Amino acid sequence: MPVLRPARRESPVSARLSDAPSSSDDGAEVGAGRGDAETPPTSTRDVWRAARARRKALRAEIRRFTQRSRRRRIIWGSALGAVVLLVGGSVAAAYSPLFAVEKITVAGASTLDAAAVEAALSGQIGTPLALVDTSEVKAALLAFPLIETYALEARPPHDLTVRIVERTPIGVIRSDAGYTLVDAAGVALSTTSDQPAGQPLIDVAAGIDSSAFQSAGLVVRSLPADLRSQLTGVRASTADDVTLTLSSGLTVVWGSAEKSALKALVLERTLAAKPDASTVDVSSAQTAVVG
Repeated sequence: MPVLRPARRESPVSARLSDAPSSSDDGAEVGAGRGDAETPPTSTRDVWRAARARRKALRAEIRRFTQRSRRRRIIWGSALGAVVLLVGGSVAAAYSPLFAVEKITVAGASTLDAAAVEAALSGQIGTPLALVDTSEVKAALLAFPLIETYALEARPPHDLTVRIVERTPIGVIRSDAGYTLVDAAGVALSTTSDQPAGQPLIDVAAGIDSSAFQSAGLVVRSLPADLRSQLTGVRASTADDVTLTLSSGLTVVWGSAEKSALKALVLERTLAAKPDASTVDVSSAQTAVVG
């Protein structure tokens, strides 16, 4: 009979070891799974999208940091454009017929006939205010010796004002031609056959170009209105011996033109205290000598 041998039994440890996967296989599987999870996409479309996103983000940052400077440039550009437009429009309008002279007004004339001066300047009618010819205006005003200075004043849209300062006459000089009214500078204002009322007779032998005449003119112009109205004669041989004659017959030795305001005050006080005086010497300016 065959001999029956008992079946060989494997140990539990061996069985377990054989059932478990090998260490080399486990490492391969784990490594493969980790690599699949961490590797980014590398297609051309993904690269292009990423680059475009970066460029878009960069442009956004640039716009954010330059927004204030752009706004400032826009404001300055708008302001400059408005100023240029305003100035250009004003200049164009000023030189256009829209601002042509239609009316001329003379201000400051008391002795002069203002209408005659306006008529002499009528050639400027129709000229734009900005193009008024000052040389022509000057030539027209030279015909009026009483005008000492003048100024032109444009008053848009159509008015031109001429402000004049008349010469102040100090008296008349007698000659073969008659009586010539002159101012302190010796400018002849008019000549008449008779002595004008209220104008003293000036007697300066050295003539109107002398220092004596200049001193006499300064003295007359410095007199108060009440004394000026009483003045009938002015005489001077030098700049330091101006002598005045009043309508009452009083003779005033004035001396030079220096301290004329003080001399006038002393004279007024002296006449108030000595109304019957025939001569008063105020040449020293501090005290008056009554004769």
